[in-house]
Amino acid sequence: MKTKKTIFILFIILVIIQLVAPLKMIYNQENTLKKGKPYKFLTQPIDPSDPFRGKYIRLNYKIRSYKTLDSIWSRNDKIYVYLKDSLGYAKIDTVCKQKINTKKDYVIAKVKWYSTYNKKLSFNLPFNRFYMEESKAKPAEDLVRRNRRDTINTNTTYALVYLDEDSYVLDNVFVNNVAIKEVIQNQKNK
Repeated sequence: MKTKKTIFILFIILVIIQLVAPLKMIYNQENTLKKGKPYKFLTQPIDPSDPFRGKYIRLNYKIRSYKTLDSIWSRNDKIYVYLKDSLGYAKIDTVCKQKINTKKDYVIAKVKWYSTYNKKLSFNLPFNRFYMEESKAKPAEDLVRRNRRDTINTNTTYALVYLDEDSYVLDNVFVNNVAIKEVIQNQKNK
């Protein structure tokens, strides 16, 4: 009788743990959206697919390198990219190997490479995937690609990312200040 009771108690504990983990993840993201500061990152996307998570837009950001005289950078080093707001879009203020004592917002990124020739540090920002419903991902990518080819360059594509200390949430991708999901829906309705 005690064995059945012990197994039942262990089962209940396991169920609770399985519920707490995703709830904690959701809470952390909602907290970042509520308390974090929003930044707009200009993008240059391409469209791959993840067999486990579905279709997404891979986001390449215009701010993905920084000119520095320091040659202390190695591939895959963790770095702190400190940001400033410039004309409504995120710009790099400075890049450091350690967290510095400042009120400026930052993103933890990884070094891709450092060129001693032109003193340029290249890095990857961590929020480079925006998942979408499979039927909308390809049209969204096509739209963004057409906007990038626009010779007049009147179209602006950016990702809205909320930053709060070490956490971030990629909230949405916008084309000319309209959420990309809405743009695709409007095109389908025409």
